[in-house]
Amino acid sequence: MGDQLLSLQGRVAVVTGAGRGIGAATACAFARHGAHVVLIDLNGAGVAETAKTIGLAGGEALPFTTDITDSFAVERLMDRVVEDLGGLDVLVNNAGIVRDAALVDVTDEDWQETLDINLRGAMVCTRAAAPHMIARGRGRILSAASVVARHGNFGQTCYAASKGGIVAMTRTWARELGPKGVTANAIAPGFVDTEMVKGVPKKVIARILKDLPAGRLGRADEVAAVYLFLASDLSSFINGAVVGVDGGLLL
Repeated sequence: MGDQLLSLQGRVAVVTGAGRGIGAATACAFARHGAHVVLIDLNGAGVAETAKTIGLAGGEALPFTTDITDSFAVERLMDRVVEDLGGLDVLVNNAGIVRDAALVDVTDEDWQETLDINLRGAMVCTRAAAPHMIARGRGRILSAASVVARHGNFGQTCYAASKGGIVAMTRTWARELGPKGVTANAIAPGFVDTEMVKGVPKKVIARILKDLPAGRLGRADEVAAVYLFLASDLSSFINGAVVGVDGGLLL
Protein backbone atom coordinates (compact mmCIF):
# COMPACT_ATOMS: atom_id res chain seq x y z
CA MET A 1 0.00 0.00 0.00
CA GLY A 2 2.82 2.41 0.87
CA ASP A 3 4.55 1.89 -2.48
CA GLN A 4 1.28 2.63 -4.26
CA LEU A 5 0.77 5.86 -2.33
CA LEU A 6 4.38 6.90 -3.01
CA SER A 7 3.86 6.50 -6.74
CA LEU A 8 3.61 9.61 -8.91
CA GLN A 9 2.38 7.60 -11.89
CA GLY A 10 0.52 9.85 -14.29
CA ARG A 11 1.31 13.02 -12.36
CA VAL A 12 2.84 16.10 -13.98
CA ALA A 13 5.56 17.81 -11.97
CA VAL A 14 7.41 21.06 -12.68
CA VAL A 15 10.84 21.40 -11.07
CA THR A 16 12.76 24.68 -11.23
CA GLY A 17 16.52 24.78 -10.92
CA ALA A 18 16.54 21.28 -12.42
CA GLY A 19 19.86 21.67 -14.20
CA ARG A 20 22.00 20.41 -11.33
CA GLY A 21 22.20 19.50 -7.66
CA ILE A 22 19.05 19.02 -5.62
CA GLY A 23 16.77 20.07 -8.48
CA ALA A 24 18.21 17.46 -10.85
CA ALA A 25 18.11 14.77 -8.16
CA THR A 26 14.48 15.61 -7.39
CA ALA A 27 13.46 15.52 -11.03
CA CYS A 28 15.11 12.12 -11.43
CA ALA A 29 13.42 10.78 -8.30
CA PHE A 30 10.01 11.96 -9.52
CA ALA A 31 10.56 10.40 -12.94
CA ARG A 32 11.60 7.06 -11.39
CA HIS A 33 8.28 7.03 -9.57
CA GLY A 34 6.23 7.63 -12.70
CA ALA A 35 5.89 11.40 -12.99
CA HIS A 36 6.15 13.26 -16.27
CA VAL A 37 8.67 15.93 -15.29
CA VAL A 38 9.03 19.44 -16.69
CA LEU A 39 12.53 20.80 -16.10
CA ILE A 40 13.14 24.55 -15.80
CA ASP A 41 16.49 26.29 -15.53
CA LEU A 42 18.41 29.17 -17.07
CA ASN A 43 21.16 26.62 -17.69
CA GLY A 44 19.95 25.02 -20.90
CA ALA A 45 22.80 22.52 -21.03
CA GLY A 46 22.04 21.50 -17.46
CA VAL A 47 18.36 20.72 -18.00
CA ALA A 48 19.18 18.96 -21.26
CA GLU A 49 21.58 16.70 -19.35
CA THR A 50 18.98 16.02 -16.65
CA ALA A 51 16.39 15.19 -19.31
CA LYS A 52 18.89 12.85 -20.99
CA THR A 53 19.55 11.06 -17.69
CA ILE A 54 15.83 10.63 -17.09
CA GLY A 55 15.24 9.42 -20.64
CA LEU A 56 18.02 6.82 -20.47
CA ALA A 57 16.40 5.46 -17.30
CA GLY A 58 13.08 5.10 -19.12
CA GLY A 59 11.42 8.22 -17.71
CA GLU A 60 9.76 11.20 -19.33
CA ALA A 61 11.05 14.76 -19.07
CA LEU A 62 10.75 18.02 -20.98
CA PRO A 63 13.52 20.61 -20.54
CA PHE A 64 12.90 24.36 -20.81
CA THR A 65 15.36 27.23 -20.59
CA THR A 66 13.23 29.79 -18.77
CA ASP A 67 13.79 32.82 -16.55
CA ILE A 68 11.52 32.26 -13.54
CA THR A 69 11.46 36.00 -12.79
CA ASP A 70 9.77 36.62 -16.16
CA SER A 71 6.08 36.51 -15.24
CA PHE A 72 4.82 36.36 -18.81
CA ALA A 73 7.19 33.56 -19.83
CA VAL A 74 6.33 31.52 -16.74
CA GLU A 75 2.58 31.92 -17.25
CA ARG A 76 2.89 30.83 -20.88
CA LEU A 77 4.96 27.83 -19.85
CA MET A 78 2.49 26.70 -17.17
CA ASP A 79 -0.37 27.06 -19.63
CA ARG A 80 1.57 25.02 -22.17
CA VAL A 81 2.31 22.29 -19.64
CA VAL A 82 -1.38 21.92 -18.83
CA GLU A 83 -2.40 22.03 -22.49
CA ASP A 84 0.20 19.51 -23.67
CA LEU A 85 0.34 17.16 -20.68
CA GLY A 86 -3.22 17.39 -19.42
CA GLY A 87 -2.66 19.00 -16.05
CA LEU A 88 -0.24 20.15 -13.38
CA ASP A 89 0.02 18.26 -10.10
CA VAL A 90 3.30 19.26 -8.44
CA LEU A 91 5.46 22.38 -8.44
CA VAL A 92 8.92 22.34 -6.86
CA ASN A 93 10.35 25.84 -6.36
CA ASN A 94 13.98 24.78 -6.12
CA ALA A 95 15.84 27.40 -8.17
CA GLY A 96 18.12 29.63 -6.13
CA ILE A 97 21.41 31.50 -5.94
CA VAL A 98 23.80 32.56 -3.20
CA ARG A 99 25.51 35.95 -3.01
CA ASP A 100 27.53 35.77 0.20
CA ALA A 101 28.86 38.91 1.87
CA ALA A 102 29.06 40.35 5.36
CA LEU A 103 26.30 42.87 5.98
CA VAL A 104 28.52 45.93 5.51
CA ASP A 105 29.64 44.56 2.12
CA VAL A 106 26.21 43.63 0.74
CA THR A 107 25.56 45.52 -2.50
CA ASP A 108 22.17 46.59 -3.78
CA GLU A 109 22.76 44.32 -6.76
CA ASP A 110 23.45 41.27 -4.57
CA TRP A 111 20.34 41.93 -2.52
CA GLN A 112 18.04 42.48 -5.50
CA GLU A 113 19.29 39.53 -7.55
CA THR A 114 19.00 37.10 -4.63
CA LEU A 115 15.46 38.16 -3.77
CA ASP A 116 14.42 38.24 -7.42
CA ILE A 117 15.47 34.65 -8.09
CA ASN A 118 15.02 32.96 -4.73
CA LEU A 119 11.87 34.70 -3.53
CA ARG A 120 10.11 36.47 -6.38
CA GLY A 121 10.79 33.55 -8.74
CA ALA A 122 9.03 31.16 -6.36
CA MET A 123 6.07 33.51 -6.10
CA VAL A 124 5.85 33.96 -9.88
CA CYS A 125 5.91 30.21 -10.52
CA THR A 126 3.38 29.46 -7.78
CA ARG A 127 1.06 32.25 -8.88
CA ALA A 128 1.06 30.80 -12.40
CA ALA A 129 0.66 27.17 -11.29
CA ALA A 130 -1.93 27.57 -8.54
CA PRO A 131 -5.00 28.31 -10.72
CA HIS A 132 -4.45 25.08 -12.64
CA MET A 133 -4.23 23.09 -9.39
CA ILE A 134 -7.28 24.83 -7.92
CA ALA A 135 -9.27 23.98 -11.04
CA ARG A 136 -8.50 20.27 -10.51
CA GLY A 137 -9.05 20.40 -6.77
CA ARG A 138 -5.62 19.02 -5.92
CA GLY A 139 -1.94 19.87 -6.04
CA ARG A 140 1.37 20.06 -4.24
CA ILE A 141 3.48 23.22 -3.95
CA LEU A 142 6.93 22.48 -2.56
CA SER A 143 9.56 25.16 -2.03
CA ALA A 144 13.21 25.23 -1.05
CA ALA A 145 13.79 27.11 2.18
CA SER A 146 17.05 26.59 4.09
CA VAL A 147 18.38 25.88 7.54
CA VAL A 148 19.78 29.43 7.51
CA ALA A 149 16.24 30.84 7.54
CA ARG A 150 15.95 29.51 11.10
CA HIS A 151 19.59 29.33 12.18
CA GLY A 152 21.19 32.33 10.48
CA ASN A 153 24.66 32.21 9.00
CA PHE A 154 27.54 34.66 8.82
CA GLY A 155 27.71 36.43 5.46
CA GLN A 156 24.26 35.34 4.27
CA THR A 157 22.01 38.34 4.84
CA CYS A 158 20.59 38.11 1.32
CA TYR A 159 20.19 34.34 1.23
CA ALA A 160 18.70 34.07 4.73
CA ALA A 161 16.20 36.83 3.98
CA SER A 162 15.09 35.14 0.77
CA LYS A 163 14.66 31.76 2.45
CA GLY A 164 12.85 33.27 5.42
CA GLY A 165 10.45 34.74 2.88
CA ILE A 166 9.91 31.29 1.40
CA VAL A 167 8.81 30.02 4.83
CA ALA A 168 6.38 32.92 5.25
CA MET A 169 4.91 32.50 1.77
CA THR A 170 4.57 28.75 2.22
CA ARG A 171 2.52 29.17 5.39
CA THR A 172 0.35 31.79 3.71
CA TRP A 173 -0.25 29.57 0.68
CA ALA A 174 -1.10 26.65 2.98
CA ARG A 175 -3.89 28.73 4.53
CA GLU A 176 -5.17 30.10 1.23
CA LEU A 177 -4.98 26.97 -0.88
CA GLY A 178 -5.51 24.17 1.63
CA PRO A 179 -9.32 24.46 1.50
CA LYS A 180 -9.07 24.07 -2.27
CA GLY A 181 -7.20 20.76 -2.08
CA VAL A 182 -3.74 22.21 -2.69
CA THR A 183 -1.05 21.81 -0.04
CA ALA A 184 2.06 23.96 0.36
CA ASN A 185 5.15 22.81 2.22
CA ALA A 186 8.80 23.77 2.36
CA ILE A 187 12.02 21.85 2.81
CA ALA A 188 14.90 23.39 4.76
CA PRO A 189 18.09 21.63 3.72
CA GLY A 190 21.26 22.00 5.73
CA PHE A 191 24.67 21.75 4.13
CA VAL A 192 24.37 19.40 1.16
CA ASP A 193 27.22 18.28 -1.08
CA THR A 194 26.34 20.34 -4.15
CA GLU A 195 28.13 22.93 -6.27
CA MET A 196 26.60 25.70 -4.14
CA VAL A 197 28.14 24.34 -0.92
CA LYS A 198 31.45 23.68 -2.65
CA GLY A 199 31.85 27.47 -2.70
CA VAL A 200 31.86 27.64 1.10
CA PRO A 201 35.41 27.92 2.55
CA LYS A 202 36.75 24.56 3.75
CA LYS A 203 37.47 25.90 7.22
CA VAL A 204 33.82 26.91 7.56
CA ILE A 205 32.63 23.45 6.47
CA ALA A 206 35.05 21.82 8.91
CA ARG A 207 33.65 23.92 11.76
CA ILE A 208 30.09 22.99 10.81
CA LEU A 209 30.85 19.27 10.57
CA LYS A 210 32.50 19.34 13.97
CA ASP A 211 29.20 20.22 15.64
CA LEU A 212 26.88 18.38 13.25
CA PRO A 213 25.42 15.16 14.73
CA ALA A 214 25.42 13.47 11.31
CA GLY A 215 29.12 14.22 10.97
CA ARG A 216 28.93 14.68 7.21
CA LEU A 217 27.40 16.74 4.44
CA GLY A 218 24.02 15.69 3.13
CA ARG A 219 23.43 14.24 -0.32
CA ALA A 220 21.15 15.67 -3.00
CA ASP A 221 19.25 12.39 -3.25
CA GLU A 222 18.45 12.55 0.48
CA VAL A 223 16.72 15.88 -0.02
CA ALA A 224 15.03 14.60 -3.18
CA ALA A 225 13.56 11.71 -1.20
CA VAL A 226 11.76 14.18 1.10
CA TYR A 227 10.44 16.11 -1.89
CA LEU A 228 9.17 12.81 -3.29
CA PHE A 229 7.34 12.00 -0.07
CA LEU A 230 5.75 15.45 0.10
CA ALA A 231 4.69 15.21 -3.56
CA SER A 232 3.00 11.87 -2.98
CA ASP A 233 -0.35 10.88 -1.52
CA LEU A 234 1.44 9.82 1.66
CA SER A 235 1.68 13.49 2.63
CA SER A 236 -1.99 14.34 2.16
CA PHE A 237 -2.42 15.68 5.73
CA ILE A 238 0.79 17.73 5.79
CA ASN A 239 0.27 21.40 5.00
CA GLY A 240 2.26 24.50 5.92
CA ALA A 241 5.19 22.46 7.23
CA VAL A 242 8.87 23.29 7.02
CA VAL A 243 10.75 20.00 6.96
CA GLY A 244 14.37 20.14 8.04
CA VAL A 245 16.84 17.94 6.16
CA ASP A 246 19.96 19.08 7.96
CA GLY A 247 21.58 16.16 9.77
CA GLY A 248 20.57 17.59 13.13
CA LEU A 249 22.20 21.00 12.69
CA LEU A 250 19.49 22.77 14.68
CA LEU A 251 19.63 20.45 17.69
